[in-house]
Amino acid sequence: MLELEDVREAEAAVREVARHTPLDHSYTFSSMTGTEVHLKLENAQRTGSFKVRGAANRITRLTDAEREAGVVTASAGNHAQGVALAATRAGVDATVVMPETAPISKVKATRSYGATVELHGVDYDEAAERAHDIEAAEGRTYVHAFDDEAVMAGQGTIGVEILADLPEVDTVVVPIGGGGLISGVATAVKGIAPNVTVVGVQAEGASSVADSLRKGSVQKLEHVDTIADGIAVRGVGQHTFPVIRERVDEVVTVSDAEIANALVLLLERGKTLVEGAGAVPLAALLTGKYVYEEGETIVPVLSGGNIDLNLLTTVVMRGLVDQGRYVKLRTVLKDRPGALDTLLDVLTDERANIYAIQHDRTNRDVALSDAEVELDLETRGEEHVEGLLERLRAEGYEVELLV
Repeated sequence: MLELEDVREAEAAVREVARHTPLDHSYTFSSMTGTEVHLKLENAQRTGSFKVRGAANRITRLTDAEREAGVVTASAGNHAQGVALAATRAGVDATVVMPETAPISKVKATRSYGATVELHGVDYDEAAERAHDIEAAEGRTYVHAFDDEAVMAGQGTIGVEILADLPEVDTVVVPIGGGGLISGVATAVKGIAPNVTVVGVQAEGASSVADSLRKGSVQKLEHVDTIADGIAVRGVGQHTFPVIRERVDEVVTVSDAEIANALVLLLERGKTLVEGAGAVPLAALLTGKYVYEEGETIVPVLSGGNIDLNLLTTVVMRGLVDQGRYVKLRTVLKDRPGALDTLLDVLTDERANIYAIQHDRTNRDVALSDAEVELDLETRGEEHVEGLLERLRAEGYEVELLV
């Protein structure tokens, strides 16, 4: 099993490529939770993610023959970029297989770091099958995204940095996909400071660990469905699972809505951009998915910031909806002059800001004398939305809340 000495040995290789990322004390999230929150900013890492650490350590350990043959890997994006950069820095040829659903920003970034990219399959697991075919056909070394002790050891350097910068830490909260990150971090943290709590967080749509722990062996999901594409893995690894079972104190899950809310809060209050996977530790903290003490010192590991801009737009809007700051309403008006003005007067009086209006006289679901109206509104929270709906209904409007 991976040990602290393995992580210590990885430090030199990691230091050659990766940055020692900062811990940022957040007054906002500390106040919201009654704790002392220090964000570990791996979104500020080279390639925008922690993955370059494990990739650098694994590639450093290649033999001369393996370096000559090159490496191959599969990744949804972050590991791809880490392998591409680490391999290019080491003068090793790299081929990366990415799912066809991988964000275009991550595909472009991987190519820019010097790797050859092939798109294959609907998710990480199908991409990995193709990468193994390339491994066999071309004699390349497969660099696993998580289930490799050299990769795990490289990721564990995050735990060493946290304890060096913040010895008084009580709890470290880490996202779980395949388990490479939390295995390394838990090994480092428990090896240096056994009393520090390590909490793992999965997305509900990719939550295989609880079932695996319950049954005592790795269980795989048939499919995954989450906005946190960086941890959208069907199951943890054979090497990572025993470490999780032995060294992680608790594993919890968060919903996509909770992830979106945390991401929006990080943007708006923390001035920090993360991807879905990077937001899950904070989402778990903000929603109280695990028990913590008032005044406790907590480090959520913000594992990456490589979010696709199209997804970011969707996530931000989802977060605003969940906070009651954006709503879409539908109602029906009499198709006569002034009817729309009267409705808008009510919205103005309730201080709802209008993003867009769609006014449709042709909808067959309404009477010939009526018109359907859909409104996109900026609101100020759930209470404001409830008050607005109450006022509209009191004025005689039948209102349907669309989002």
